[in-house]
Amino acid sequence: MGKFVGSFAASHGPLLVREWEAVPADQKDRLTKAFQTLGRKLGAAQPDVLVVVSPDHWSNFFLDNYPAVCIGVGDSSEGPPEPWMQAFPQREIPGHPEFALHLLNQSMKDGFEPSVSHRLKLDHGVCIPLWRMQLDEMPAIVPMLVNSIEPPMPSLARCLQWGTLIRNSIETYPEPLRVAVLATGGLSHSIGEKTMGAIHEDFDRETIRLFASSDKSLVHFLEKELPSRGNGSEEVRNWLVAHGAAGGRGFELVDYLPVPTVIVGCGFASWR
Repeated sequence: MGKFVGSFAASHGPLLVREWEAVPADQKDRLTKAFQTLGRKLGAAQPDVLVVVSPDHWSNFFLDNYPAVCIGVGDSSEGPPEPWMQAFPQREIPGHPEFALHLLNQSMKDGFEPSVSHRLKLDHGVCIPLWRMQLDEMPAIVPMLVNSIEPPMPSLARCLQWGTLIRNSIETYPEPLRVAVLATGGLSHSIGEKTMGAIHEDFDRETIRLFASSDKSLVHFLEKELPSRGNGSEEVRNWLVAHGAAGGRGFELVDYLPVPTVIVGCGFASWR
């Protein structure tokens, strides 16, 4: 039987790569330590498979066809297409089609209707955390692309339900397999809006606090606050998937810091 071995979360703002040298030294040190700490925690869990929950930043989909959720079931995925991500060490990222298809089939049985792809491009949203965590060994990657870019988006409650579904799919997988979940994105940021560059530290810190509270309080707060906290803040949906997979328990903050140079409130967490 499969075994759930942990949930993890990390920011993925593109300027963490593009403007890295401009980040003040003290913040660069904290960001490096946060990514590495998360990498050690993930490595210690020894996953065979890592379900990475991230948005698609127009690398696979556009406004004419943007699914709410897409599961990658291929033998492999393409590495990041962005020119500034060309130093990412893997151009082909191995997948795990057996577990991915099990997740897909379980979701259909349980009343979920994801899209499916046999070949995805995994952009910076997936690859920046994988790169910065400096994993000794890369597990097989099952991508789950959740729309937090363009309305209509999955509801916050539905994202929690997706996490529960992932957990159930892991535990009903018929062979021994260690599976972890990595959520990427957030926390507060604003892209292409009049408020671009704004970081809402108060929102971020209350969101973090509520991850250690009840799911009802967390969802209520986010439903109220997200519309005014920058469009990039919608990526907290991915954290909700990871939270749901962990059963809503065991949240542990690794670090949080607002980094104006990369215009993101950068958060890192794990669920024990």
